[in-house]
Amino acid sequence: MRLILLGPPGAGKGTQSARLEQKYGIPQLSTGDMLRAAVKAGTPIGLQAKAVMESGGLVSDEIVIGIIADRIDAPDCAKGFILDGFPRTVAQAEALTKLLKAKGKDLSAVIELLVDDGVLLSRIENRARETLAAGGTVRADDNPDAFKKRLAQYHQQTAPVSDYYKGIGELRTVDGMAPIDEVTKQLDALLAH
Repeated sequence: MRLILLGPPGAGKGTQSARLEQKYGIPQLSTGDMLRAAVKAGTPIGLQAKAVMESGGLVSDEIVIGIIADRIDAPDCAKGFILDGFPRTVAQAEALTKLLKAKGKDLSAVIELLVDDGVLLSRIENRARETLAAGGTVRADDNPDAFKKRLAQYHQQTAPVSDYYKGIGELRTVDGMAPIDEVTKQLDALLAH
Protein backbone atom coordinates (compact mmCIF):
# COMPACT_ATOMS: atom_id res chain seq x y z
CA MET A 1 0.00 0.00 0.00
CA ARG A 2 1.56 3.24 -1.18
CA LEU A 3 -0.18 6.34 0.19
CA ILE A 4 0.10 10.11 0.09
CA LEU A 5 -1.67 12.13 2.77
CA LEU A 6 -2.35 15.75 1.87
CA GLY A 7 -3.72 18.59 3.95
CA PRO A 8 -2.62 21.82 5.60
CA PRO A 9 -0.56 21.99 8.78
CA GLY A 10 -2.63 20.95 11.79
CA ALA A 11 -5.03 18.82 9.71
CA GLY A 12 -4.05 15.62 11.51
CA LYS A 13 -1.80 13.99 8.90
CA GLY A 14 0.78 12.97 11.48
CA THR A 15 -1.84 11.46 13.80
CA GLN A 16 -3.49 9.50 10.99
CA SER A 17 -0.14 8.44 9.49
CA ALA A 18 0.86 6.90 12.82
CA ARG A 19 -2.39 4.93 12.92
CA LEU A 20 -2.02 3.76 9.31
CA GLU A 21 1.60 2.83 9.94
CA GLN A 22 0.58 0.63 12.85
CA LYS A 23 -2.42 -0.94 11.11
CA TYR A 24 -0.73 -1.76 7.80
CA GLY A 25 2.86 -2.26 8.95
CA ILE A 26 4.23 0.30 6.50
CA PRO A 27 6.58 3.18 7.33
CA GLN A 28 5.68 6.86 7.31
CA LEU A 29 8.32 8.60 5.23
CA SER A 30 9.31 12.11 6.22
CA THR A 31 11.44 13.94 3.68
CA GLY A 32 13.30 15.73 6.47
CA ASP A 33 14.13 12.45 8.21
CA MET A 34 15.15 10.87 4.89
CA LEU A 35 17.44 13.79 4.06
CA ARG A 36 19.15 13.62 7.44
CA ALA A 37 19.56 9.82 7.17
CA ALA A 38 21.02 10.04 3.65
CA VAL A 39 23.47 12.72 4.77
CA LYS A 40 24.47 10.64 7.81
CA ALA A 41 24.86 7.48 5.71
CA GLY A 42 27.03 9.35 3.21
CA THR A 43 25.13 8.04 0.19
CA PRO A 44 25.94 9.78 -3.12
CA ILE A 45 22.65 11.69 -3.05
CA GLY A 46 23.14 12.36 0.68
CA LEU A 47 26.53 13.95 -0.03
CA GLN A 48 24.88 16.21 -2.63
CA ALA A 49 22.21 17.20 -0.11
CA LYS A 50 24.84 17.85 2.58
CA ALA A 51 26.75 20.24 0.33
CA VAL A 52 23.58 22.20 -0.47
CA MET A 53 22.42 22.28 3.17
CA GLU A 54 25.84 23.38 4.45
CA SER A 55 25.85 26.27 1.98
CA GLY A 56 22.47 27.37 3.34
CA GLY A 57 20.55 26.52 0.18
CA LEU A 58 17.30 24.64 -0.27
CA VAL A 59 17.65 21.06 -1.40
CA SER A 60 16.43 20.75 -5.01
CA ASP A 61 13.50 18.62 -6.10
CA GLU A 62 15.99 16.43 -7.98
CA ILE A 63 17.87 15.61 -4.77
CA VAL A 64 14.66 15.03 -2.78
CA ILE A 65 13.31 12.71 -5.48
CA GLY A 66 16.65 10.87 -5.51
CA ILE A 67 16.45 10.36 -1.76
CA ILE A 68 12.87 9.12 -2.03
CA ALA A 69 13.88 6.79 -4.88
CA ASP A 70 16.54 5.24 -2.65
CA ARG A 71 14.29 5.10 0.42
CA ILE A 72 11.31 3.36 -1.19
CA ASP A 73 13.63 0.56 -2.32
CA ALA A 74 14.50 -0.22 1.34
CA PRO A 75 13.24 -3.56 2.69
CA ASP A 76 10.79 -1.95 5.15
CA CYS A 77 8.98 -0.35 2.17
CA ALA A 78 8.37 -3.68 0.43
CA LYS A 79 4.72 -3.66 1.59
CA GLY A 80 4.37 0.07 0.95
CA PHE A 81 4.80 3.45 2.59
CA ILE A 82 3.03 6.65 3.61
CA LEU A 83 4.26 9.99 2.29
CA ASP A 84 3.29 12.86 4.58
CA GLY A 85 4.60 16.30 3.65
CA PHE A 86 5.60 15.23 0.15
CA PRO A 87 4.99 16.14 -2.59
CA ARG A 88 4.85 19.84 -1.70
CA THR A 89 4.66 21.15 -5.27
CA VAL A 90 3.13 20.02 -8.56
CA ALA A 91 6.66 19.58 -9.97
CA GLN A 92 7.43 17.16 -7.12
CA ALA A 93 4.13 15.32 -7.72
CA GLU A 94 4.92 14.93 -11.41
CA ALA A 95 8.44 13.71 -10.61
CA LEU A 96 7.05 11.21 -8.09
CA THR A 97 4.58 9.89 -10.68
CA LYS A 98 7.47 9.34 -13.15
CA LEU A 99 9.64 7.74 -10.46
CA LEU A 100 6.95 5.26 -9.42
CA LYS A 101 6.14 4.43 -13.03
CA ALA A 102 9.83 3.76 -13.73
CA LYS A 103 9.86 1.37 -10.76
CA GLY A 104 6.66 -0.32 -11.92
CA LYS A 105 4.72 0.89 -8.89
CA ASP A 106 1.45 2.75 -8.53
CA LEU A 107 0.02 4.80 -5.71
CA SER A 108 -2.70 2.99 -3.79
CA ALA A 109 -4.33 6.26 -2.74
CA VAL A 110 -3.85 10.00 -2.51
CA ILE A 111 -6.03 11.23 0.33
CA GLU A 112 -6.61 14.83 1.34
CA LEU A 113 -7.82 15.73 4.82
CA LEU A 114 -10.29 18.55 4.21
CA VAL A 115 -10.33 21.13 6.99
CA ASP A 116 -11.50 24.68 7.71
CA ASP A 117 -8.71 27.25 8.13
CA GLY A 118 -10.49 29.05 10.97
CA VAL A 119 -10.94 25.85 12.94
CA LEU A 120 -7.31 24.90 12.31
CA LEU A 121 -6.19 28.20 13.84
CA SER A 122 -8.36 27.47 16.88
CA ARG A 123 -6.85 23.96 17.14
CA ILE A 124 -3.33 25.38 17.11
CA GLU A 125 -4.20 28.04 19.71
CA ASN A 126 -5.81 25.38 21.94
CA ARG A 127 -2.82 23.05 21.51
CA ALA A 128 -0.49 25.88 22.56
CA ARG A 129 -2.66 26.73 25.60
CA GLU A 130 -2.89 23.07 26.67
CA THR A 131 0.86 22.60 26.27
CA LEU A 132 1.58 25.67 28.41
CA ALA A 133 -0.99 24.62 31.04
CA ALA A 134 0.70 21.22 31.26
CA GLY A 135 4.06 22.93 31.81
CA GLY A 136 5.37 22.06 28.37
CA THR A 137 7.12 24.13 25.76
CA VAL A 138 5.07 25.35 22.81
CA ARG A 139 6.46 24.49 19.39
CA ALA A 140 7.85 27.58 17.64
CA ASP A 141 5.45 27.03 14.75
CA ASP A 142 2.42 26.73 17.04
CA ASN A 143 1.95 30.45 17.56
CA PRO A 144 -0.88 32.08 15.58
CA ASP A 145 1.34 34.34 13.45
CA ALA A 146 3.75 31.57 12.45
CA PHE A 147 0.84 29.22 11.80
CA LYS A 148 -0.90 31.77 9.55
CA LYS A 149 2.32 32.06 7.51
CA ARG A 150 2.59 28.27 7.22
CA LEU A 151 -1.06 28.06 6.17
CA ALA A 152 -0.63 30.79 3.53
CA GLN A 153 2.48 29.01 2.22
CA TYR A 154 0.51 25.75 2.06
CA HIS A 155 -2.32 27.34 0.06
CA GLN A 156 0.14 28.99 -2.32
CA GLN A 157 2.54 26.09 -2.95
CA THR A 158 1.04 22.81 -1.84
CA ALA A 159 -2.73 23.08 -2.34
CA PRO A 160 -2.26 22.88 -6.17
CA VAL A 161 -0.91 19.34 -5.61
CA SER A 162 -4.49 18.33 -4.75
CA ASP A 163 -5.65 19.68 -8.11
CA TYR A 164 -2.89 17.72 -9.87
CA TYR A 165 -4.01 14.43 -8.31
CA LYS A 166 -7.68 15.31 -8.88
CA GLY A 167 -6.87 15.97 -12.53
CA ILE A 168 -5.38 12.51 -12.98
CA GLY A 169 -8.26 10.89 -11.09
CA GLU A 170 -6.30 9.82 -8.01
CA LEU A 171 -7.50 12.23 -5.31
CA ARG A 172 -9.87 11.07 -2.59
CA THR A 173 -10.98 13.18 0.36
CA VAL A 174 -12.04 12.72 3.96
CA ASP A 175 -13.57 15.13 6.45
CA GLY A 176 -10.58 16.16 8.51
CA MET A 177 -12.87 18.19 10.80
CA ALA A 178 -14.44 15.00 12.19
CA PRO A 179 -13.22 13.55 15.50
CA ILE A 180 -9.90 11.67 15.20
CA ASP A 181 -11.48 8.19 15.40
CA GLU A 182 -14.05 9.13 12.74
CA VAL A 183 -11.29 10.35 10.40
CA THR A 184 -9.56 7.00 10.92
CA LYS A 185 -12.81 5.17 10.02
CA GLN A 186 -13.17 7.25 6.84
CA LEU A 187 -9.56 6.45 5.86
CA ASP A 188 -10.10 2.73 6.55
CA ALA A 189 -13.23 2.74 4.39
CA LEU A 190 -11.40 4.41 1.49
CA LEU A 191 -8.47 2.03 1.75
CA ALA A 192 -10.72 -1.06 1.89
CA HIS A 193 -11.76 -0.49 -1.76
